[in-house]
Amino acid sequence: MGDKNDMAGDLARLLEGRIPGLMDATGKYAVLVPLVEREDGLYLLYEVRARTMRRQPGEVCFPGGRIEGDESPECCALRETEEELSIPPSAVRILGQLDFIAHRANFIMYPVLALVDGEAVDHMSHNPGEVDETFLVPLAHLLKTEPLEYNYKLIPQTGENFPYELIGIPRDYQWQPGGENVPVYPWKDHAIWGLTGRITRHLVSLIRGSRG
Repeated sequence: MGDKNDMAGDLARLLEGRIPGLMDATGKYAVLVPLVEREDGLYLLYEVRARTMRRQPGEVCFPGGRIEGDESPECCALRETEEELSIPPSAVRILGQLDFIAHRANFIMYPVLALVDGEAVDHMSHNPGEVDETFLVPLAHLLKTEPLEYNYKLIPQTGENFPYELIGIPRDYQWQPGGENVPVYPWKDHAIWGLTGRITRHLVSLIRGSRG
């Protein structure tokens, strides 16, 4: 029990205080889910990614990006919001984290709900390398609107070099297929969909549930 070479004890110390993450994750990301208060109620602020960007050009999103080092999701979301929209952290009140997303591409995304000062939104400045435009959607509209929902299958493809014989399974092995549900919220000349649509739907569901 007191052996210095006790492997179980070493492992216990290694895991003590460790926060579990997403196994084999290739990255962690955070986005700010910005609520903006206007005279007629709360709005959600969305971005349209610059059409010059290499990934997802022209798509609707929330401000955010990759978590750096030991940075918290909240700090990342605030930093990215300032970089993309010139909204300082002092103008943002963090309300809390929503459910995180474990994506099939082996990354994890943390949505951070926040209330953003309306005056800061009125005077924000887009980073043209990342953001083409922004727009506001009334939360009341989202609460009374069901998204369009679409589903597609994810079919495993192992390739010819997969070691069926080594594992001891037949080549016609019945792999379990996966699937994705894609919510789409049309709004004027935009479409809120994908991960942004999922986060929007999750927030709406939380609010509806809190109202009984």
